[in-house]
Amino acid sequence: MPRVLSMRHTIVPSADRGEFYERARRLREHYSGRGCRYWLFEESALPGAFVEFFEAGDGRALQLAHGGVPGALDADARAYMEVDLS
Repeated sequence: MPRVLSMRHTIVPSADRGEFYERARRLREHYSGRGCRYWLFEESALPGAFVEFFEAGDGRALQLAHGGVPGALDADARAYMEVDLS
């Protein structure tokens, strides 16, 4: 079964980084507790520009995980399915 992911771009001012990282840790715990994954990447040339990735083994699991977190992606967020190139 193909994996599914959603993503979100976020700009965070320097003064808000501590709070943002704490929220990201809570998101990671939430998604991992539901069998999903959460990654956070920062643009190397633009500090404070982040991309968050939310990934699961299937679309339903990701949709359910999105629905249970305040401030995270909503259950209607765009989902991208992995393409099998074999």
